[in-house]
Amino acid sequence: MPRFVTDSRPISAQHPLTEFYKEEFIKHHRCLQHHRPYYSESAITDVEAALSRIMAELEQLCTRDNAGEVVSLLLKKFDVVTRLSAWSGPKHTH
Repeated sequence: MPRFVTDSRPISAQHPLTEFYKEEFIKHHRCLQHHRPYYSESAITDVEAALSRIMAELEQLCTRDNAGEVVSLLLKKFDVVTRLSAWSGPKHTH
């Protein structure tokens, strides 16, 4: 069963956004782990594989002209699963 591994070593990023986006994807992974009991192992494995693939290609993604749009779209797609923005967004009070 593959696991998502985060490397704690600093990366020598060529693009300044890489480290920021890396941290955002790591937050989604942590949130996914919190929700693990509510998803099938297959679903968790699929999402972790996608996260791993994105992390491996993040530097390349950040060099694209439309990097902000592409990475934002990817983060939104992960948010559908992890609901991270609901945890970190403004609190709604009535």
